[in-house]
Amino acid sequence: MSATPNSRPAAIAAVIVAAGRGERAGASKEGPKQYRRIAGTAVLAHTLGVFLGHPAIARIVVAIHPDDHALFAAAVGDLPAHVSTVHGGATRQQSTLLGLRALASAAPDVVLIHDGVRPFVDPAMIDRVVAATDEYHGAIPALPVADTLKRAAADGTIAATVDRSVLHAAQTPQAFPFGKILAAHEDAAAAARSDFTDDAAIAEWAGIAVRLVAGSPDNTKITWAKDIALAEQRLAGTTGLPDVRTGNGYDVHSFEPGDHVTLCGVAIPYEKRLSGHSDADVGLHALTDALLATCGAGDIGTHFPPSDPQWRGVPSRIFVEHAVKVVRTRGGRIANADVTLICEAPRVGPHRAAMVAAMAEMLGISPERVSVKATTNEGLGFIGRKEGIAAIATASVVYPGTLGDG
Repeated sequence: MSATPNSRPAAIAAVIVAAGRGERAGASKEGPKQYRRIAGTAVLAHTLGVFLGHPAIARIVVAIHPDDHALFAAAVGDLPAHVSTVHGGATRQQSTLLGLRALASAAPDVVLIHDGVRPFVDPAMIDRVVAATDEYHGAIPALPVADTLKRAAADGTIAATVDRSVLHAAQTPQAFPFGKILAAHEDAAAAARSDFTDDAAIAEWAGIAVRLVAGSPDNTKITWAKDIALAEQRLAGTTGLPDVRTGNGYDVHSFEPGDHVTLCGVAIPYEKRLSGHSDADVGLHALTDALLATCGAGDIGTHFPPSDPQWRGVPSRIFVEHAVKVVRTRGGRIANADVTLICEAPRVGPHRAAMVAAMAEMLGISPERVSVKATTNEGLGFIGRKEGIAAIATASVVYPGTLGDG
């Protein structure tokens, strides 16, 4: 199984299909299987978290059932502006087409189509299918069939043994050039073809070549009740060492004329202000990077580009709260956060309690799990000359599973 790598497309979007009823998984008060909770978090939230954390994905459309708005909101909470929902159809194929149509105005180069009930997809798999996709080819993750296959006769006996050497089991996400797969879905709908079992089958029917890349046995689709139990066992991580991760962040901003500085969410009267991204809260910027680092989700500039004018002057707590959401959609529990401010002035001590309270609220943890410290640079360097402030942040997050599972 191989594919020719290509340069990463300029615009990548994703359609996550989550409008099914999940009847084979059994009835539950939590709703269809995509809203069943594993390790305390909805299946769909686990899935969505991987795509939210991938820095190359510019837009995400989630196809949900018209009756599931409350379930969806409870499962995923507030979402960033690049994520939207669309009502799905009666079949997966219809839901995918509706999701693709919702992206038509943005017209990405490549679209990833993924089952909302495959929560164990990983960023490396997304990278593989994207790298193998270009304007002429789609790509899907797949696994060589390991079991011996038998073709059944009408009377229930074996008619033949099937050659498995060229057979693969398809997975998602499946990636395609956007314009071609949208046209293929539209043509299939016009032809009243509703019998395709995945998007690659529609691509094949439409004459789009599809490459195979390495899938993963971990990338299972939750279908039956036993799948939910196995996923719970896998994510809960009741044995082995807990998956505790530590992320670090560093930021620095120079002074400019002003009348206050904002540090760790608290405005402090001062003869200058900090210059930079948003309100230039150097402490919260470092903390945002530390949180994102615990799950490999890029940095603050990935999610909030400083060149984007919409972030000019906004409170930096927006960035921290977004990072918290990324962590939690992946099942992470924030254990503690520590910020060290490095400056000659202003004095931090009188405001430390307010900073701790503000950060605890943003992070959703108790104040005793938050630390804010300050130190000077002993008169050395640009900090010693009172030209700016630096901050170092550390965050510890406990993720589902055990160390070594990934």
